[in-house]
Amino acid sequence: MVCCSISGHPPVHPVVSLKTGHVFEKSLIEKHLQVTRTCPITGQDLSKEDLMELKGNPAIQPRPPSATSIPGLIQLFQNEWDALMLETFTLNKHLESVRQELAHSLYQYDAACRVIARLIKERDEARAMLANTQENVAGAMRKISAGPIEPAVPQAPEPATGISGKIVKTMTEVARQLSQNRKKMVKQLQGDVARREKLKKYTATASVSLHSPSVPGIVCLDLHPRQQDLILTGGMDATAVVYSRGTGKIVDTLKSHQKRITDVKFHPSDPLIFTTAADNTALIWRQDAKSGKYGVQHALKDHTAEVIGCTLHPSGQYLITGSMDKTWCFYDVMTGQLRQKVTDEKVTEGYTRVAFHPDGMLLGSGTVDSVVRIFDVQKQKNVANFMGHAGKVTALSFSENGFFLASGDEKGVVKLWDLRKLQNSHTIPFKSAEPIASLEFDTSGSYLAVTGPDISIYTSKQWETVKTWNDHSKEVTALKFGNNADWFATTSKDRTLKIFTETD
Repeated sequence: MVCCSISGHPPVHPVVSLKTGHVFEKSLIEKHLQVTRTCPITGQDLSKEDLMELKGNPAIQPRPPSATSIPGLIQLFQNEWDALMLETFTLNKHLESVRQELAHSLYQYDAACRVIARLIKERDEARAMLANTQENVAGAMRKISAGPIEPAVPQAPEPATGISGKIVKTMTEVARQLSQNRKKMVKQLQGDVARREKLKKYTATASVSLHSPSVPGIVCLDLHPRQQDLILTGGMDATAVVYSRGTGKIVDTLKSHQKRITDVKFHPSDPLIFTTAADNTALIWRQDAKSGKYGVQHALKDHTAEVIGCTLHPSGQYLITGSMDKTWCFYDVMTGQLRQKVTDEKVTEGYTRVAFHPDGMLLGSGTVDSVVRIFDVQKQKNVANFMGHAGKVTALSFSENGFFLASGDEKGVVKLWDLRKLQNSHTIPFKSAEPIASLEFDTSGSYLAVTGPDISIYTSKQWETVKTWNDHSKEVTALKFGNNADWFATTSKDRTLKIFTETD
């Protein structure tokens, strides 16, 4: 065995000097020549071109002394076995992850195939109906020329209940339009939204005491999507108040519920207001064109327990209410007609929150049993469940791009769910274990507001805290962003509505 002239050990990659005949380890002699360009043994001039690699069997390193005894061999084999098991565990874990992703992809593919098949079926039915119509018209024209027209056979009316094909078609068309325009719209909104540095400067520039002082507390809030001066609040005193930020005056007080209000919502285009309450009812209010006051147009009394909230379809035509009676109801807004009352055997303790996905095809719901459930509204089926909360789900909010769902619980934990991967992507634990009262994404999806003991706003990219405010003296029950997050409003159990804007 040849030894390296420098290290005295058998070389792994041996080379020989053509000038002196000495054998060197290739890596060692090359480093030496970079510095001195001389032979380390004789001192003669030497370069890389003067070296020639030796071909032969690679040197096999002897086992360490620890492997020359039986205990040493056992320890060596144990280490090798542990390394092999760790590698096997890692590979199995990766395999399971790949299987889950494949299953999810296959599910999406299967769903897409079903949708395509249904659309093709509807297209063929529409073509057949068109062909029949043309034949009927041609026949009618022939009868006109031949003599009196016989009475036409009446067509079957649209079913009075259930989510009919007409409703499904409307929802599908709205979802298609929103999905096509969403990317462009969200990008434009993100370009106009207030920057993080601006939000840090927001302070409470206005504070108004609303509702009865005998039963203090405002529990819910909404801003009119188009007339941002109009603010709607619901209180523990069983009334809803419409307040004008521009004039600083109350526009109207809505009195018809018998117990505390649980949710309030403006209609985006019609002069309508929706309220839900603990008296098991939801009301649709319409504003009188002359007096400007609101009156009850429809009373929705299909639940048998507290109605915890409502959510409006993006088309503005359909309303969903959730209840502690373990059901959610689908209504036609214009007629106030109940189209479908949905139950699910897995929901054993009632709903706490409901929210439409921005496309209007899915319904997000929170339940007392700590589970966030996603329903296909058209089929009224539970299609996904998110588990991980340790307490009752108390708040829900979808991001405008439709990718994320935020949920909060009574233990003070906020979870972000990635709807593309159907998994928890981030968790925000709060210092105090007090309940999360509300969650709200701004219209661009750039910020997430969390209320409870205080007000906290986070960025939606890194989920970093922008700022925390402690202006209310009691629990902050709701927050709504103004256009482009240029301001926001909050309500609290201290009976105040506060407006936060930038100050010079």
